[in-house]
Amino acid sequence: MPLLVYSKSSEPASLFQINKILLSRVNNCFLKEYVPVTETESQFSLFTSDKKLTFITLCLLSILLLYIKKDFIENETAAFEFLQDRPEGMILRAISALQFFSIPLVYAWKFTVIGFIIWVGCFTFGFRITFSQCWSVVMAAEFIFLLAELIKIGWFMFVDTDPTWAEVKAFYPLSLMQLADYETIDKRYAYPLRALSLFEIGYVLILVNGVHHFAKRQKQSAWWIVSTSYILIFALWLLFYIIVYK
Repeated sequence: MPLLVYSKSSEPASLFQINKILLSRVNNCFLKEYVPVTETESQFSLFTSDKKLTFITLCLLSILLLYIKKDFIENETAAFEFLQDRPEGMILRAISALQFFSIPLVYAWKFTVIGFIIWVGCFTFGFRITFSQCWSVVMAAEFIFLLAELIKIGWFMFVDTDPTWAEVKAFYPLSLMQLADYETIDKRYAYPLRALSLFEIGYVLILVNGVHHFAKRQKQSAWWIVSTSYILIFALWLLFYIIVYK
């Protein structure tokens, strides 16, 4: 029996009206899931910025902050001054030099691994996001950790101006480590407590927004992807570190 759509005058509607009604219902269903990105967001988003320029900027800022931290804080501690003219001091200087040159390699490896994890999560949920886009999201999220280093530098340059070597290494702002005594705590818990911070929460929020930006779906779906990929792997990594630490 043919489908008839009646108007207010109880007369059969035209084929044009039927198509208009059906298209309207299909569009409404699609718009519930699709969230368009405005032109302003696409122009000024860090997620879509030039990858090479963003990567170089991140590396240069990291090198600058590392130089300030080592030259004005770590090298001024009593322990470093004591070892400065000893063979151990030469070893420390060599390790410090390697840290500067390793920054681009460490970042490239980190972005590749975490980007792949998030890309697998997107693929599992059927999101059409490329690996390159996931890589860009992870790179953009890394900038929040520079703020943590900046706070750490400010703390030891203007608040605690005479720290020990152990205090510098143990301090990480707005982390669970600030609630523990670094001198008595089991060393296996030091890294996990430093890793669990407000900056890590901000990092996750940026990842969610990045996935949401490229997927053009509801943010709840982006939360599911990040939770079942990055957050899960991150939690397992911390547990593994605690178990195998000696």
